[in-house]
Amino acid sequence: MLAEMPEVEELNPVPDAHVPVMNFKFDGVSIDLLYAKLDLWVIPEDLDILQESVLRNADEQTVRSLNGCRVTDQILRLVPNIQNFLLCLRCIRFWAKRRGIYSNVSGFLGGINWALLVARICQLYPKAWPSMLVSRFFKVYSQWKWPNPIMLCEIKEGSLGLPFWDPRRNPKDRWHLMPIITPAYPSMNSSYNVSSSTLRIMQEEFQRGQRICKGWEPLNKADWDSLFEPFCFFEAYKNYLQIGIAAANADDFRQWKGWVESRLRQLTLKIERDTRGMLQCHPHPSELSVESKTFCCCYFMGLSKQQGPDSKDKDSGAFDIRFTVEQFKQEVGSYYAWRPGMLIQVSHVRYKDLPAFVFLGGSRPLHRVKAASKRKAAGTSQADGTVVGKRIKLDNSNAKPSVSTQRDSMATDATSTVTLSSCSKNVQQLEQVEASATVGTSSFGGSSLSSESGERVIAERHDEVAATCSSEKLSELEDEVQPMREGEGAEGKMEVVLKGSPAPKVVISAAENG
Repeated sequence: MLAEMPEVEELNPVPDAHVPVMNFKFDGVSIDLLYAKLDLWVIPEDLDILQESVLRNADEQTVRSLNGCRVTDQILRLVPNIQNFLLCLRCIRFWAKRRGIYSNVSGFLGGINWALLVARICQLYPKAWPSMLVSRFFKVYSQWKWPNPIMLCEIKEGSLGLPFWDPRRNPKDRWHLMPIITPAYPSMNSSYNVSSSTLRIMQEEFQRGQRICKGWEPLNKADWDSLFEPFCFFEAYKNYLQIGIAAANADDFRQWKGWVESRLRQLTLKIERDTRGMLQCHPHPSELSVESKTFCCCYFMGLSKQQGPDSKDKDSGAFDIRFTVEQFKQEVGSYYAWRPGMLIQVSHVRYKDLPAFVFLGGSRPLHRVKAASKRKAAGTSQADGTVVGKRIKLDNSNAKPSVSTQRDSMATDATSTVTLSSCSKNVQQLEQVEASATVGTSSFGGSSLSSESGERVIAERHDEVAATCSSEKLSELEDEVQPMREGEGAEGKMEVVLKGSPAPKVVISAAENG
C-alpha cells in the first residue's frame, strides 16, 4: 500500500530489527513506522494505549513497538513543566546532533533516550528556566556514576507478568553500561545499544558541555556558539575503519543497507571484546551516501587505543582483528534475503590517506597542530568541526566499487531552530530551586527500583545573581573546519592488522594516537 503512494520514497522494511520498523520518506519527511499486533477484533478510535490491558496476549515485538508511544505519553505526565521540557529537549537534541552522538543504531543515544535524560533533569529542577536546565543537564550527567540507572519513576511489576528491567532477576541486565529506563510498563532499558567506546565518547561530551556552561557569567550573553560547535570526525583520529556496501539495484540496496546498519554495533562490540577493550571504536553517526555512484555507501569508525593509567600496564603490541572482521562479514553475509550483488568490504584507512574530499571545502588542513594550539589559547580545551565525507575507493577484489561520498553536516536541518525565551529573572522569582539528583547509587531494595536514593546534588541558591539564558536562535551554525580533538597519546606503539594480502598493518604511536 505504501509502495503505491507517489508521496512515499525510499521505503525500507526492517522486520528483523529489535523493534520491527519501516523506514521511508513521505513528501521528503523521514518517518519510522512501527508495527503492533493487538488482541482486538476492532481497534477503537479512542484507544488508550497507556492501559495495561492493551498488552494482553501481545508478543515481545509488539510490546517493544507500543512502548515508544506509551513512554512518550508517560514522560509528558511526569515532567513538571511541559513547555520548559520541550524547549530544553530541542536544545539538547540540537547539541547531540552537532556533536555527532545522536544515533541509536551507531551505539549512541536516540530521541527517546535524550528525552528521558532531559525529563529527569526537569524533575530534579522543577522551577528552573530552560537555560538553567541545560546547564544542570551537563552538570548532573558529567558526574553520573554509570551504570546506575536513570529512572523517572519506580519500576512496577504489573499484572500481566511481562519481563521488565531488573538486574536482580535478569543476569543480562547487569551487563548494561548506560541504563536509561522507560517509565511505562513494562520498564525497559532504552539504551541497550551503548558500548564502552560510545559511553566514553558521550561522557567526554558531557564533561565538555559542563566546562563550557560553567564558564557562563551571570547576566551575560551565554556562549551558545561554543557549546554547539560541530565535531570534526575526520580530523579526530589517525586511523579509521571503513565499511563499504553496495547492491545491484535500489530495492536490494535499501534492504541491504538496513540490515548492515542493524549489525554495525556488533562490529564495535566484537572489536572491544577481542582486544580486551584496548582498541576503542568511534562510529560515525551516519552513512556517507554516494551521489556519483548509485547503490553504494560507506560507514566509518575512528580507531584509538585506550588511554588511562591502566593502559600502560597492558600489552601495547599489535592487535590482530582479521578474525574479528571476517566473523562480522560472515554474520552480515548470512542475511536471509541476500541476493547476488549485495557486497560488503571492511578496510583500513589512515588519516594521511583520507581523500581531500572528506574535509570541509575539499582541502586537507595543513597545520592541524598549530590550529589546535590556537584554539587552546582561545580558551577551548577540545577541538570540534564539521564532518563532510566525499570520495572513498573500496578495496574489494570482487566488486571494486569506486565510492564517492558526500555527507550532510551533523547540524540539524533548518527546521531545528531552537529559541530560548528570555529568562533573565531574579532568583527570588524562582523561589527555591532545590531538588535532589541521584549521582552515584540506586536502591534495589523492596519490590521496586527507586531513583531517589543515594548521593544528592542540591541546586545552588542564587541569592544575588539571576538565572540567565539567551533568546538568540539556535539555528544552523556556520560550519568551519576545526582542528582535531586533542588527547594524550599512549606510550609505545599499537598495530592494527586487518585482512589483506599482504595484511596491512597500522601503527598507532604516542604521537598519533587519536
